[in-house]
Amino acid sequence: MSSQRSVLLEEYTWPEVETALEQGTRTVIVAVGAVEQHGPHLPLIMDTLAGDELARRIAEELGDALAAPTIRPGCSGHHMEFPGTITVPAETLMDLIRSYCRSLDEHGFEHVVLVPTHGGNFAPVNTVAPEIAREIDANVVAVADLHELMELQNEGLRAGGVEYEEPVIHAGAAETAVVLAVDEGLVRTDELEVGTEGEISTARLLTEGFAAITENGVLGDPREATQEAGETILETVATAYAAQIEAERDAI
Repeated sequence: MSSQRSVLLEEYTWPEVETALEQGTRTVIVAVGAVEQHGPHLPLIMDTLAGDELARRIAEELGDALAAPTIRPGCSGHHMEFPGTITVPAETLMDLIRSYCRSLDEHGFEHVVLVPTHGGNFAPVNTVAPEIAREIDANVVAVADLHELMELQNEGLRAGGVEYEEPVIHAGAAETAVVLAVDEGLVRTDELEVGTEGEISTARLLTEGFAAITENGVLGDPREATQEAGETILETVATAYAAQIEAERDAI
């Protein structure tokens, strides 16, 4: 592996990070993932897989950024009825995000970008980002609009040839497509099951838990997923997010 061709911070040595900073790499992408159930067909690490891939693609799109290791686990209390889910309190997640940002700021990164990939992490990220920004020198950018993310995912589905809409996205066509694109071997194709479809109350999901809405932990129909659609979803989200980050950096 040549670190010169990589954007993954974890693959660098400390002198290579120092050199990258000296040569103008000033932005670092921090995805905020989860370890939680995603139906009988997707691995618990789905949101972290998506975070790893999006952070890498965003950093490559920007051309002068690195992708930090994805934060995991996240705030997944509403999935705890399903075995294997690991959750932390919002305060713990926010403290971890603070530590990430403080560390990266101390080393000289000027822009720390927070990219949550799990719905339960959006509120903590949006709460803590402005607090951290007041504490450190680096610009803290939260790309954290859950509605926008789901719209982009549905847009990617359509652009990838899948005419299927998911009002609330979890373990259905969009996320199954993403895992197919990242590592198809992780999808249990013999366990694909339709979940709850149609309009769903996100407030009820968060207060009563996923088990109150869906027996198998799935929303939507994962059978609609294709690898091509997953690739298009990832490109759609990464391109849109990179454009937002560039606008934020230019506004400083």
